[in-house]
Amino acid sequence: MYSIEIRMMMKKIHFIAIGGAAMHNLAIALNQNDFCSVSGSDDEIFEPSYSRLKANRLLPEKPGWFPEKIDKELDAVILGMHATADNPELLRAKELGLMIYSFPEYLYRQTQNKVRIVVGGSHGKTTTTAMILHVLNRQKMGVDYMVGAQIDGFENMVRLSLSSKVAVFEGDEYLSSTLDPRPKFHLYMPHIAVLTGIAWDHINVFPTFENYVEQFRIFTERIEPQGRLIYYEKDENLRKIVKGLRNDLIAFSYDTPPYKVADGVTYLITKKGDVPLKIFGEHNLQNLTAARLVCRQLGVMDDDFYSAISAFSGASNRLQKIAETKSSVAFKDFAHSPSKLRATVEAVGKQYPDKTLIACMELHTFSSLSEAFLSQYAHTMDEADVACVYYDPEVIKHKRLKEIAPSDVKKAFAKDNLAVFTDSSALQQYLRTLDYDNAVLLLMTSGNFSGIRLDSLANELMNENKTM
Repeated sequence: MYSIEIRMMMKKIHFIAIGGAAMHNLAIALNQNDFCSVSGSDDEIFEPSYSRLKANRLLPEKPGWFPEKIDKELDAVILGMHATADNPELLRAKELGLMIYSFPEYLYRQTQNKVRIVVGGSHGKTTTTAMILHVLNRQKMGVDYMVGAQIDGFENMVRLSLSSKVAVFEGDEYLSSTLDPRPKFHLYMPHIAVLTGIAWDHINVFPTFENYVEQFRIFTERIEPQGRLIYYEKDENLRKIVKGLRNDLIAFSYDTPPYKVADGVTYLITKKGDVPLKIFGEHNLQNLTAARLVCRQLGVMDDDFYSAISAFSGASNRLQKIAETKSSVAFKDFAHSPSKLRATVEAVGKQYPDKTLIACMELHTFSSLSEAFLSQYAHTMDEADVACVYYDPEVIKHKRLKEIAPSDVKKAFAKDNLAVFTDSSALQQYLRTLDYDNAVLLLMTSGNFSGIRLDSLANELMNENKTM
């Protein structure tokens, strides 16, 4: 339980770069606590952050940085990744000697007296975290949390409270802030840790695979004494890390649980009968098993877990159904790295083996648009009947990367019938020429294909198909 001193410690807080996906959610969460007064600045704020900040009366009056907002009355400044080292508000905060926290550092400090669960890994961490929260919510266990996507039944992606005894965090391996180059998940120091797998990502920060893997080893070193590690046993790199664990830590491995697919529904095969699910794909079943092991550590019995998880429909943008007719269905997914892309395409293909799989993905991140990284995508879309890749040359320029040609992309993916587009309108026109009768459309991106409203496009394509 928090002391009176801790209750009062963070009364007036300012966010530098308040518009970030995680930052604006933390700002909203703190603003809803009666012991916090929140302000913030940013030079650009996009949706949905803009509308959510406005609805909570936290939207800055105008874009930009305003050092005059930084004064000695502030108890703390929270610094987002979007802010650079020469940010005028940051410089003013340093000049005044104010407490400056990165997003993950602040979360840790506010949960030091709680049992912390951190889900890390190159893929599946958002979904696994969301599954844990869904089940705990069904069990009426109020917990603090931070998750990287919207979940049904939760208003916000961040919650901090004085009453909860448990905190569940999605552990991102990206850097904390311009002042703190440590990966975010190094700061949380979990009592229960999950690692879903390692597949090279963020090459702008971790230039070699060995350097990337090392971050996960360091993460395990920062597990609290007598802690637990839950890990995917088929990952060779995780097995090597586990061999070097401290003697006081206990490791649990997991794999894909028994399952079957019947009439487009995936069922878990358990000792007490088959459990129908709203999700599908072996990668999601692995995430589910990791979540079950975490919940068991918190006292949730397997029967209660299965009862709750059968209603879990997924986290936002993670194999999210966006359109459906009697013969066709469309999904959008956050898949963008090679491992995520391959897992998602294969999952949809297995779930709908009798339908034509039309898969379209956008190269949008620094890693995916890097010439040296492109070869990692080889054969990731082989399971698709129709496959296309889109990228925006202007994004490459903005990221100051070397120009790549459509022929480079096609060669990297090693799929003969792959269609490559660099114009969003041309991509949409191509998609309109396809036959969606008895088909499944899969749109995968961490962006939006340069401004496409994916839900609207998918419904348009499905409805056009019905009138053909």
